[in-house]
Amino acid sequence: MHIAILTFDGFNELDSLIALGILNRIKKPDWKVSLACPSTQVRSMNGVVIEAQATLEDAAHADAVIVGSGTKTRDVVADAALMARLKLDPARQLLGAQCSGTLVLAKLGLLQDVPACTDLTTKPWVEEAGVRTLDQPFVANGNVATAGGCLASQYLAAWVIARVEGIEAARGAMHYVAPVGEKEAYVERAMRNIEPYLKVAAHA
Repeated sequence: MHIAILTFDGFNELDSLIALGILNRIKKPDWKVSLACPSTQVRSMNGVVIEAQATLEDAAHADAVIVGSGTKTRDVVADAALMARLKLDPARQLLGAQCSGTLVLAKLGLLQDVPACTDLTTKPWVEEAGVRTLDQPFVANGNVATAGGCLASQYLAAWVIARVEGIEAARGAMHYVAPVGEKEAYVERAMRNIEPYLKVAAHA
């Protein structure tokens, strides 16, 4: 199981790294989580430089892909050569997008006829791309999920785990990272946001 988190220049650390941390709570030999970048290094919106763990081409072969957000997402979607490297397919992959990452999925034509979640800054650009936005933190339609708000990245991670390893595994991962004294409340809130979409997927 390979999960690629698309991470571009200007990326939001909360999106890519929270998802990375939660997803890596699954300790299995065949479970791999990678930051997939367009170059060998990318710099975050706050100046943090990270080394790519995978390429965009690797992401095309991943079992699941999460598209992170950042301050330069509009530059990403305007770069035809870069967008051409994103070979994503919901028929064979779980796809998630966080905040402005939703704009990437919209421009790739992967959000046609379904509503999506995004952050308030990106909302008008996503709607301009022809996608209706929702005033909620998470939504999933089949194998495609979107989240809005930096800390909603935990819901994307939990959704991927639940889809692949089951609800109890998602609960366990969330319980580990949740604040002490608030763990049950955090887990219940996370599951309340994702479980309705897991039931739909199970009957699809």
